[in-house]
Amino acid sequence: MGRTPAPADSPGLAEAAAAGIHMLSIPTPFLVGRVNCWLIEDEPLTLVDTGPNSGKSLDVLERELGRLGHTIEDLGLVVITHQHMDHLGLLEIVVRRSGAEVAALDLLAPYLIDFGASAAADDAFAQTVMHRHGVPEDLGAVLGAVGAAFRAFGSSGRVTRPLHDGGWLELRDRRLQVAHRPGHSPTDTTFWDPERRILIAGDHLLAHISSNPLISRPPDGQPDRERPRALMAYLDSMAATRQLPAGLTLSGHGDPIADRVALIDERRRLHERRASKILGLIADAGEATAYEIATAMWGNVAVTQAYLTLSEVLGHLDLLAAAGEVVEQHEGEIVRFAIPANV
Repeated sequence: MGRTPAPADSPGLAEAAAAGIHMLSIPTPFLVGRVNCWLIEDEPLTLVDTGPNSGKSLDVLERELGRLGHTIEDLGLVVITHQHMDHLGLLEIVVRRSGAEVAALDLLAPYLIDFGASAAADDAFAQTVMHRHGVPEDLGAVLGAVGAAFRAFGSSGRVTRPLHDGGWLELRDRRLQVAHRPGHSPTDTTFWDPERRILIAGDHLLAHISSNPLISRPPDGQPDRERPRALMAYLDSMAATRQLPAGLTLSGHGDPIADRVALIDERRRLHERRASKILGLIADAGEATAYEIATAMWGNVAVTQAYLTLSEVLGHLDLLAAAGEVVEQHEGEIVRFAIPANV
């Protein structure tokens, strides 16, 4: 099959292509838009993430592979960066057609065995969090129904090459260091090529939007918590990523990142500013639920994207609580936040 060079609209894409890593831009039905899958031309031929389970996404994936002179059947390895359906939905189809092995973080393997059941458990967990933090019952029910409808865009799969934090993914011509970087999801995984100084980051870092630290059900085998502190985990993960030598970052959405350190520093400042704004809202109101704070900050967006905005607010409330600037007050099953009396 004749090979057409990959588009190089940015220096970052050209640098990645020169290293044998090509971006495949796959459509999704979600607000985030297209997802970036990455083809590593090595042995085995490796696809990092697959796009969601839809006919349109599959058509584009096949076309993008064809542009590079390959087919799905040529793939020998599929790597999954994290548990979100826009990154793994075509896994079952791709593996069935190619016979490829599947590599993913060991914590992700149980989740993928039955994606539908795992996603349903996630939705039940989210319903509990929404109820405790003031989301109206009817809105929570609607969002639950939407979540159930979206599960079809995901896929189950069997991990044949479990990866471990700090370990290595070995290909013929390169070694990628595996790092567990939770925050955006509990299973976010990055892959660092020290020789080429390229980081394949999934949704851990995105150039144009902040990676949402969603409050998620802990992975199987991890300690159960009423509410994991997703933003605090994400800030720790970014601090670890910041220590890598400067180099190119290939993300799950949007353009490559040339200056990872500057982006991480700006993200930290963003979260500091947002925490300060939330503290001011609580001081003005006297006390508030997380949902009331979300609606004050984002208006109708806090209705249409209630869990996303709720996670954002709760993450910053966790930072404020850790600093002793807010406290939780329980009114039956509902949690409200207030300024401590001694502040």
